[in-house]
Amino acid sequence: MDKGSESRTVAAVDLGSNSFHMIVARLEETGTLSMIDRLREPVRLGGGLKRNGKLSRKARDGALDCLEQFGQRIRNLPQGDVRIVGTNTLRVATNAEIFAQEAQQLLGHPIEIVSGREEARLVYLGVAHGRATREGKRLVVDIGGGSTELIIGEGKDSLLRESMYTGCVSASRQYFDDGEITEKRMTGAIINA
Repeated sequence: MDKGSESRTVAAVDLGSNSFHMIVARLEETGTLSMIDRLREPVRLGGGLKRNGKLSRKARDGALDCLEQFGQRIRNLPQGDVRIVGTNTLRVATNAEIFAQEAQQLLGHPIEIVSGREEARLVYLGVAHGRATREGKRLVVDIGGGSTELIIGEGKDSLLRESMYTGCVSASRQYFDDGEITEKRMTGAIINA
């Protein structure tokens, strides 16, 4: 912490398949977080995943434009006070490492491409800290752009975590890529879900 200060600025960035989120908060000495900034940009990175498994240059450029703006806000924060995670699209893209290197230069902090179960754990932590703790177990479902996470938890602890490779962007691309919705395609999407 800064001299004479009882708080510090921290940030979290979620590089999702559908949108990028950044939260900047003041962490008080008591452990309380006070929101400073909250940004969401619908970059649709998963929509740029080509059939060969590579992210298109257009999708990468759009995502990097967004991250250049995010970087202006967090680049000068101390290492360790920023966590940046990449989710499903960056897990499956064959050129994710190239994108991550470019993004890290803009953000000034390392990017961690997390497993589906780690993504589920982080989702549950966010929900548990953002909602009043209740007695008993609860189910949290996070339908993202490229994956869906299912978490059973109690209080602040996740007990069972699973991540499935189906999300709103990946399902739309798989079943309705040309925009045509037919009964057969809808049935396939429902069975997959």
